[in-house]
Amino acid sequence: MEQNADITAAVLVIGDEILSGRTQDQNSTYIARYLAEIGVDLREVRVVPDIEAEIVAALDALRRRYTYVFTTGGIGPTHDDITADAVAKAFGVAIGEDERALAMLLERIPLEQLNPARRRMARIPAGATLIENAISKAPGFMIGNVVVMAGVPVIMQAMLDAAAVHIVKGAKVMVATIDAHDIPEGRYAADLEAIAKAHEKVTVGSYPSFSSAGVRNQIVLRSRDANELEKATQEARALIARLHGERTLI
Repeated sequence: MEQNADITAAVLVIGDEILSGRTQDQNSTYIARYLAEIGVDLREVRVVPDIEAEIVAALDALRRRYTYVFTTGGIGPTHDDITADAVAKAFGVAIGEDERALAMLLERIPLEQLNPARRRMARIPAGATLIENAISKAPGFMIGNVVVMAGVPVIMQAMLDAAAVHIVKGAKVMVATIDAHDIPEGRYAADLEAIAKAHEKVTVGSYPSFSSAGVRNQIVLRSRDANELEKATQEARALIARLHGERTLI
């Protein structure tokens, strides 16, 4: 698969249940980690309700801005599963029952049990490529640069694996993590900014966490350039070592 260092993506989470707080979104975190492994930069996560106009507006904005858009939710058998219709409208194509999708459903559901609600899951926008679903067989699909997947996490994950063959991979981002222990961020913020400015190909961040043991700060450096990452990491390690030494002398 072609390698490219500038492959970007957005995740569009669709569903009233996410916005109401009834269901926690697990999918965007999983997708972010998955994309990082294949060199795709996730730049935005957006959540919209089960309202066609809002789904269409979000799709139109995101698919023009990023290389790929991954949607989750709204492709099930109930009346509020309207994602496929919204995607068809966004692309200006017809939607109807797809014989390929119907055949996939019949691998799991006997014909006599394939009621109108279940047949809804075979409605696919014209021209879309089907994304296989190894769990429940009802497929997702890809049209243009939009990958449409289920909202149930285990099914979404299976679909993402199937969709990956259609995704252009980028150069993987390498990561280095430095434990700053209990050194306050304010003590190294200015020096860390100087390191970041000196190594423009490296993204540098500081991330505190809190527990009963106290505050723990970690410095995380990311880059596709191994040499630059190593230089910046060594400078950051030296900074933390110096600050630890100063604490010992106090």
